[in-house]
Amino acid sequence: MIKAILLTNNVVIISKIEEVGADIGEPDCKLINPYVINQSSSLLSMEPWLLNITTQSEFMISSDKILTISDPTEELIKKYDSLIK
Repeated sequence: MIKAILLTNNVVIISKIEEVGADIGEPDCKLINPYVINQSSSLLSMEPWLLNITTQSEFMISSDKILTISDPTEELIKKYDSLIK
């Protein structure tokens, strides 16, 4: 499922997300093709999360680093889909 995710550091990403079983203290969410959503006035852009750091497309993250998860708009999903293809 594709979700808009607000992290505790106020970064907003859009990503496919899966909950995975993990031991206490281990990352329990898998982000697949996460993109950072950049907003400035009426302009909206997206770029791969950790773009200049890695070429990975799957990341593990602890759910305690996520503030909230929501359904993105249809427009945002279409833009995201076009970027990951």
